[in-house]
Amino acid sequence: MRMRCKPFFVVSAFLAGLCLAACTPADPGVPAPVVAPAPEKPVVAAALPSPASQAALQHYAKVQADLLARGLMRTDSGTIDAPFTDRMLADNFVRVALYDEYIRSDQGLVAQPVQSRLRRWDQPVRVSLRFGESVPTDRQATDRARIASFLGRLQAISGHPIRLSEAQPNFFIYVVNEDERQALGPRINALLPGLDAADVAGITEMPRGTYCLVYAISSGTGSTYTKAFAVIRAEHPDLMRLSCLQEEITQGLGLANDSPVARPSIFNDDEEFALLTPMDELMLKMLYNPLLTPGMTEAEARPIINALATSLMGGAS
Repeated sequence: MRMRCKPFFVVSAFLAGLCLAACTPADPGVPAPVVAPAPEKPVVAAALPSPASQAALQHYAKVQADLLARGLMRTDSGTIDAPFTDRMLADNFVRVALYDEYIRSDQGLVAQPVQSRLRRWDQPVRVSLRFGESVPTDRQATDRARIASFLGRLQAISGHPIRLSEAQPNFFIYVVNEDERQALGPRINALLPGLDAADVAGITEMPRGTYCLVYAISSGTGSTYTKAFAVIRAEHPDLMRLSCLQEEITQGLGLANDSPVARPSIFNDDEEFALLTPMDELMLKMLYNPLLTPGMTEAEARPIINALATSLMGGAS
C-alpha cells in the first residue's frame, strides 16, 4: 500500500443553526493585514514527548528524506517539464473542485471519489493558528509568519478575504504533536458542535499514514462553508510541515479533492510537488470567480469552467 503524503477530509456536515453571512471580496491588490492573536492557553502536552511522539519525529524525518531522494516534494513551479493547456486546467478543476475524495459509511469516511457540488466560502475567512506546548516559540514564530504570508497570497489570488485573526475565527489550524492531538477531542467538540464521534476520532486517532487533514463544514445540506478545522503534525520536518499547511488551507477553501492526473499540482497524491503551483493558483482563482456559485453541479458549471480556463490561459488548447 503506497503511503499518501497529505491526506485530508472535507466534510459537508449536517449542522443546523450555523448562520451564513454574505461578504464583499477584498481588493486582490491589497495585502491581507495580520491581526495579533489573543493569548490562549496552549494545548497541554506531557512534560516530555511520549515514545509515540518521539517515534513519529524520527519516522517523518525519514519519510521526507526518502521523498527528496526520489526527486519528489519539488518546490519549483513545474511548468517547464509539465506544461498544461486550458483544457487540462478545466478538466483538473472539475476533478479537484467538483468531486470529493471521501464518502461516508457506517465505518466513517472511506476513500472513494464521488461527484459533488461546487463549494467555497461566502463570508470572510478568519484563521486562528494555535500551537501545542511541544512547539518551540521560535518554530511558532516561523510558522505564523509563513502562514500570514501565504494567506495574503491566497487573498490576492482568489479576491476573497482571508487573514489571521482571533476576532470570531472560523478556520482553526492546530499544530500539535502526537500526545496533544490525542487530547483534542473536547476542543474539537467545542469548536465544531454536532460533528459526529467518527469524525472527531479521525483527528484524535489519526493514523501514521495521514500526515495532516482539514474538515470544512457547511450548514445543513448547503454548499457554502462556515467553519474549518485543520490539524498539522508538529513532528513534521520543515518542508513536509510547510507542504501540509499550504495544501490543507487551500483545500479548506474549496479545492477539496486530489486527482492522479493533475500536474503540476499539489492536489495529487504522487507527492511530486510540495507547494502550491501555478496550476493550483489558477484553479483557486476560478473557484472564487463570481460566475461560479456554490451548489453548482458539473453539468451546470462546465461551460463556465471551460470559458474561464480559456480566458486565464490566453486561448491555449
